[in-house]
Amino acid sequence: MQIEKIAFLGFADSLETDPEYKEAYLSAKLLAENGYTLVDGGGPGVMEAATLGAHAGGGKAIGVTLVHPTDMPHFEGPSKKNNFDSEVQTHSYVERTLKLLEISDVYVIFNGGTGTISEFGMAWGLARLHFGHHKPLVLYGSWWHEIIEAFGKNMHLRAEELEVYHIVTSPEEVLMKIRALEASSPHDYLRTKN
Repeated sequence: MQIEKIAFLGFADSLETDPEYKEAYLSAKLLAENGYTLVDGGGPGVMEAATLGAHAGGGKAIGVTLVHPTDMPHFEGPSKKNNFDSEVQTHSYVERTLKLLEISDVYVIFNGGTGTISEFGMAWGLARLHFGHHKPLVLYGSWWHEIIEAFGKNMHLRAEELEVYHIVTSPEEVLMKIRALEASSPHDYLRTKN
């Protein structure tokens, strides 16, 4: 599997002192140091941390932005501190989400709110539909175990839906998982899921 661009999804209201901001920054820095391009929504919080981390690691970041969302007063919009290297402009929230997912090869998903939940849901659903040729999800944080267990206990999940994600708990694990995914074919990937 060839991996070049890695999307970071997570809480827009996260501050520099919050765990997910720090973890996104360090993960992005490590990935950039190893030649990967970061993709984020161009906003504050985890998105900003991804861009700053990419730059600290000598890499680049792509911002997928939503242009003038006049009908969404609670949408955070682009951040002046998120100085991404190139921009892909979109004109609706759904288009923005789909473009983030389209141009990225893997999704790293940090803690977040309803925006992150919607991005996770779309990524998870697309991975199931394209199972075997899907884009993997890397879920950052041990708390994801509890979330996935709750889904499994209360919803009707198919077996393949549990094969498209990996849970990691450190920036080093993010890099290790990305490298393992790169080294595997789709069939290897399915046999080595953990």
